Amino acid sequence: MKITHSAPLIAISFLLAIMPAASAESGLNIIPEPASVELTGGVVRLSIGSVVKVEPATRELGEYVASLLSDASGAVIEVREAVPETSSGSPVILSLDPSLERLGSEGYQLVADHGGVSIRGSAAAGIFYGIQTLRQLLPSTIENGETALAAWMIPHLKIEDSPRFAWRGLLLDCSRTFQPVSYLEKIIDLLSLYKMNVLHLHLTDDQGWRLQIDQYPRLTEIGAEFPPQYRKRGGFYTKEEMKRLISYARSRAVTIIPEIEMPGHSLAALAAYPELSCTGGPFEIYPFFKGTNIQRNVFCAGREETFRFLRNVLDEVVELFPTRYVHVGGDEVPKDNWRECPECQARIRDEGLKDEDGLQSYFIRRIEKFLNSRGKQLIGWDEILEGGLAPEATVMSWRGIKGGVAAARMGHDVVMSPTSHCYLDYDHRTISVEKAYSYEPIPAELEPEFHKHILGVQGNMWTHIAVNQAATDIQIFPRLIALAEVGWSAGGQRNWPDFARRLDSHHARLELLGVEYYGKP
Repeated sequence: MKITHSAPLIAISFLLAIMPAASAESGLNIIPEPASVELTGGVVRLSIGSVVKVEPATRELGEYVASLLSDASGAVIEVREAVPETSSGSPVILSLDPSLERLGSEGYQLVADHGGVSIRGSAAAGIFYGIQTLRQLLPSTIENGETALAAWMIPHLKIEDSPRFAWRGLLLDCSRTFQPVSYLEKIIDLLSLYKMNVLHLHLTDDQGWRLQIDQYPRLTEIGAEFPPQYRKRGGFYTKEEMKRLISYARSRAVTIIPEIEMPGHSLAALAAYPELSCTGGPFEIYPFFKGTNIQRNVFCAGREETFRFLRNVLDEVVELFPTRYVHVGGDEVPKDNWRECPECQARIRDEGLKDEDGLQSYFIRRIEKFLNSRGKQLIGWDEILEGGLAPEATVMSWRGIKGGVAAARMGHDVVMSPTSHCYLDYDHRTISVEKAYSYEPIPAELEPEFHKHILGVQGNMWTHIAVNQAATDIQIFPRLIALAEVGWSAGGQRNWPDFARRLDSHHARLELLGVEYYGKP
């Protein structure tokens, strides 16, 4: 964070006195660390007399920040297009400013001075992130809604900020452990607080199919429920529930990316429609890994019925999710059944493929062509490189960084998510907060001309071990907050001791938000 001071020393001392957790350097505990902060001396006081000033294009954002401040103070903070002269408190002013296009659509400028607090950006997302910075400038006690009649002081300052990477995400596995909508909303709120913008929902796997598909009702009738002997709750999201969740996420600058696994990790679908397999079944889903976490029964790549089924499923997924990307998995595909399947072997011969890896590439390419025809872009785990990468695919590099480097050199976009730093289901001794924070998404060996293909970074939370919300929270936090700064802040300005200090001040905020976290006293 670039910090400059134009305030007298006595003013800085006053700020430190009213903000006891502040460092001697800046007096701020913002995460992710902003690109530039200038302290200018003095304080702004927000109180029950404050109003939120908006223009028509920022009214929805104004309603959001007014609700946040009203809930925190017990007062009614009004939203107005003009500030009345009788207003007794400093206003919060939200405005679109085309001159800030240099900061990108997610960048913002926040100025606190004698005129109140002004948050400007060239797009709504930037203003939203400026609001999150304002939120972090206020005491953590605003989060519990019990600070009635509070007056909050913010130092006079100017912040200009924008993200380093466009993709700053979390994968949450909803297949192995079904996540209620209320928990997903909580996660979305936390992502937005720390300026993360992608929630990747792992909706299908061997352990469960979690999304309503009208043409194939057995996917949720059979694939979403565990047999009674396992005594574990299943569940799925109706289309209406998912529409509301997508809307909720959009209002908080978060995009939901659906993942529909294929051709492997497909046992839940095969339990419902066994004719799509190489062997014909029958199959039974189970809530835990049996011996190995890789199930050999996968979609049959030789049958046209398989591709007809997947096209129909993806048609409904595409209609439901407005995102540009659809994740198709593509990882950990055992080829045993394909080697023994006459129809798969016939496909290899008829298409002139070299082997079963070529068959996997053929499978993914067909699916990509279909998604492209629907205006979508395929994204998959780095195994989709095997046998030849689909022409326009985006790669999520998880088995280290080699897949990401290879894909970027081929001109493909990449999201970095290696097990070494980004797998949040790993225990905290294996991946500590400090280790997650140390991750550099642009590999040292990647030539500069390919850096533009590194879209960003993502933490992944698989729920085969953490099977309830508290346990899931503890795995995710606070490591995800470290990855949030990795994705947002410039690599050269990251500083572990300073981050650890700032993070310590956020523990109280997490507790007030009902978040369990590792290391909580």
